[in-house]
Amino acid sequence: MADDATDQGSDQPWGYLFAHFREDQVGHAEKIFLSLSRGDTPLRWDPLNGNEPVLESLIGTTGVRDPAIVRDAAGRFHILATDLRVWANGPELDWPTWRRAGSRSLVVWHSEDLVHWSEPRLVEVAPPEAGMAWAPETTVDPETGEHIVFWSSRLFSPDDPDHREDSYSRILYARTRDFETFGPAGILIDTGGRDIIDTAIAQADGRVYRVSKDENRDDDGRGVYLEAGSGLFADDFEVITTRLAEDLYGHGGVEAPILLREPSGRWLLFLDQYRDWPQGYFALSTDDIESGRWEPVPAAEVDIPPSTKHGTILRLTRAEWDRLDRLRAPGAFTGAAD
Repeated sequence: MADDATDQGSDQPWGYLFAHFREDQVGHAEKIFLSLSRGDTPLRWDPLNGNEPVLESLIGTTGVRDPAIVRDAAGRFHILATDLRVWANGPELDWPTWRRAGSRSLVVWHSEDLVHWSEPRLVEVAPPEAGMAWAPETTVDPETGEHIVFWSSRLFSPDDPDHREDSYSRILYARTRDFETFGPAGILIDTGGRDIIDTAIAQADGRVYRVSKDENRDDDGRGVYLEAGSGLFADDFEVITTRLAEDLYGHGGVEAPILLREPSGRWLLFLDQYRDWPQGYFALSTDDIESGRWEPVPAAEVDIPPSTKHGTILRLTRAEWDRLDRLRAPGAFTGAAD
């Protein structure tokens, strides 16, 4: 336990929890893993549960990826994940089929305390015209207080029920207050033809910042790019910068952005690189998000376990951090994956 926060109030913000999965071509790591911040920094992490998965899904495709962890207004916690098992049949991957005929549901867990978790359930969020529902994330509508859950889906014509025609990924969304029931899907981002996935949203100082990945590998492809607008559903978003970290991992070599602001005001952008093994996250930072200038966080400041893949980070209270700090041993979680 870190000594520099022992006097902090138990209900004050302190520490972070990282929900993520792992990529494993041989074993089965498409499950939920949790890591705890090493003190009150989102740059240094230690695996919980003996570095073993905390949750798994035996429903749907029996694999989960891209988890989002969120606290609702009532203080309950929820994990939402992509219902997709990529490595079920060895090294043979079929991304085209998964994009047009994949699961339209998310896998959802609930918890009162971050320790004891419900059984998973499938929640169908995408319409029949969708080919998949990938990489769920959440934000809050400041006007209604509702949670906005958003994800990427390819949409096909109702006249194409087998989803054979060409299409592209949009970002869809649905509203919820309790993560038990969800409203109908709407379109949050539509580029008019370019594949967009992995959107993350942060709201600050009256602005909405969106980081997304443009999947197109042509010369006009934006890679991971940042844009800003005046509201969640505003039509005035403007691109601030494109091809983030391309100089480090090549065009299209990073994905799964996590955008957060530290208490100091510094912005951090975590990106998941999949060009080199072991794959996983690294961090960029900026003191001025509107400038478009991001620099790698010095390696001496960062310690993210290898193969920490696509996930999200939750701000904790000191009491929550202390509770999780006691769950480092294998099998420490109730409901932990076998």
